[in-house]
Amino acid sequence: MQIKSIKLLGLIFALALSGCGAFGDKVDESKTWSAAKLYAEAKDELSNGAYEKAIQYFEKLESRFPFGAYAQQAQLEIAYAYYKQGDQALALASVERFIKLHPNHANVDYMYYLRGMINFNDQLGFLNFISNQDITERDPKASRDAFDAFKQLAVQFPDSKYTPDAILRMKYLVNTLAQYDVHVAKYYLRRAGYLAAANRAQSAIKEYPDAPAIEEALFILIKSYDAMGLTDLRDDANRVLLKNFPKSVFLSGNARIKNNWWKFW
Repeated sequence: MQIKSIKLLGLIFALALSGCGAFGDKVDESKTWSAAKLYAEAKDELSNGAYEKAIQYFEKLESRFPFGAYAQQAQLEIAYAYYKQGDQALALASVERFIKLHPNHANVDYMYYLRGMINFNDQLGFLNFISNQDITERDPKASRDAFDAFKQLAVQFPDSKYTPDAILRMKYLVNTLAQYDVHVAKYYLRRAGYLAAANRAQSAIKEYPDAPAIEEALFILIKSYDAMGLTDLRDDANRVLLKNFPKSVFLSGNARIKNNWWKFW
C-alpha cells in the first residue's frame, strides 16, 4: 500500500512538472525571438489595438536588448501605446523618461508633440465631461499643460513636421483658456461680484489679447465698471471695444452675455 502511494505521488509530481513546462512555454512564447521579431510582433499588436499586449512586448524588447536602436524605439512606442490606451499618467511618465534619456534622439520632437497631445485630448475629455456642469467648478490645467508642451516644441524644433499642427492647436487652446476666464467673469457678474468679474475679464484681456473671447471680456468689463459706478473706466473700456470690434454685437445695447462657451467650435 505504501509503495502504491509513493508511486502515485511520483506520478502526480511528474505530471505537475510536465504541466508547468507546457504552460511556461505558452506564456513566454517570445523567449527565443530576436529583437527584430519582438519589435515586429509588438508593432502588429499596436496596430491591432491590443495596447496591453504591445506594451508587454515592447517592455520585453527593452529588457532583453537594452542597447541599440530597438530599445530606444521600444521606449518611444510604449509612450504612444499608453497614450492610445488612455492611460494619461503612464503615457506622460514614459514621455518624460524618453526625453530625459535621449534628449538628442532624432525623434525626440515627436515626444514633445505627444506630450502636448496627451494633455490636449485630456482637456477635450474635460470639455465633454463638463458640458452639463458649471465650468467654474473645473480646472483647465490640461489646457495650459498642452499649450506649454506645444509651445516648447515650436520653440525648440521650429522645423519639425509636427510644429505646424502644434501651432494650430495652440491657437485653439488660447481661445479655450480665454473663454474659461470669460466664463468665470460671467459667473461673478451674474452674482453681483462686480470687482471679481472686472478683475477676471482684465486677466483674460491681458493674457490672451488676440483671442476672439476678448470681445466678450471687454463687454463684461464695461458692465462691471458701470455697476460699480466707475464711469471713466467704463467709458475707456467701451472705447477699446469700439476700436477693436467696431461691428461688435455688444455695441448695439441689446447684446446678451453668451452661454455654453464650450460649444463655440
